Amino acid sequence: MQISYDGGGRGLPFAELATLEQLIEDYGDGLSVHQLGKVAVEDRDFPLYAVSLGNPAPDIPVIGFFGGVHGIECIGTRVLLSFLASVLERRRWDSLLNTQLESVRMVFMPLVNPGGMWLRRRSNPHGVDLMRNSPVDCAGKATFLIGGQRISPNLPWYRGSANSSMELESAAICQVVREILLPRSFSIALDCHSGFGMRDRIWFPFAYSKAPIPHVADVFALKNLFFRAYPHHDYTFEPQSHQYMTHGDLWDHLYLEALQQGTTFLPLTLEMGSWRWIKKNPLQLFSKFGLFNPLPSHRLSRVLRRHLNWLNFLVAAAASYRNWLPTDEERDALRQTARAHWYEANVA
Repeated sequence: MQISYDGGGRGLPFAELATLEQLIEDYGDGLSVHQLGKVAVEDRDFPLYAVSLGNPAPDIPVIGFFGGVHGIECIGTRVLLSFLASVLERRRWDSLLNTQLESVRMVFMPLVNPGGMWLRRRSNPHGVDLMRNSPVDCAGKATFLIGGQRISPNLPWYRGSANSSMELESAAICQVVREILLPRSFSIALDCHSGFGMRDRIWFPFAYSKAPIPHVADVFALKNLFFRAYPHHDYTFEPQSHQYMTHGDLWDHLYLEALQQGTTFLPLTLEMGSWRWIKKNPLQLFSKFGLFNPLPSHRLSRVLRRHLNWLNFLVAAAASYRNWLPTDEERDALRQTARAHWYEANVA
């Protein structure tokens, strides 16, 4: 399927939702589709979809892909839709992929915030920043405003009121993770964003604390695995707290839940550096949409290709986690190495 986003505008449905629904229609055989609710915007209702494929057995590892949490960051959704389209097309003829899918479950929620994307803004239609919407409070000093605020939904990074329940979209992410990822002995989540710096970054928790996560040895093993397999990549791999600290991070919230269950859950964030797109095309500074997305079609195509190795690697790593996850004997030494690498030397 050739994906095109030309002329997205305010047509109904908008391009990203239309693409997702077309993929569901074209490749529905063997694809599990769940509608997790509908988001009301003006006089329209936009569905929240989660689609999954691969082996559903409870002893099989899961990789979850999430995008579009911030409505203005369409590129995350587009990267995942492009990858999903590739996987679904290859599934028709690729025997190696089909063999791999016997060893892993793949879950896609590429359009978490359809209302925000329709409105072309970061928050959901209620003005809530979904990635500041969990009940986790920062253990240190959260970055002013950016780290989440309860002052007003008219200001960015609004967490929601202290007494309100989680927003529908945030709750939908939690539902997918709790029902599909956390019951497995091993799972990975990747959340795709844009807008920070000149480099593409892979972040892992915590965002609320500068302390190393209990699974820092596992994340370090995964990072080393990728760096050895793809040495010519351009990613910085680091704890999110190296850059800023926040309240209400959903992945901190879900990771802490996983710790209580005793499962290995590794939530990661792909933060695509949008400043490089602005550097190549400074006129994008005059477009709110251009602050977070590559606008020229050739640059969009390049970004859609750029992350394929990383996405395919994560699928393979999840499917084969028993071959690289540290053993109990290896874990202590690897934990000390990871702490020295990320937290003592403070290098990525």
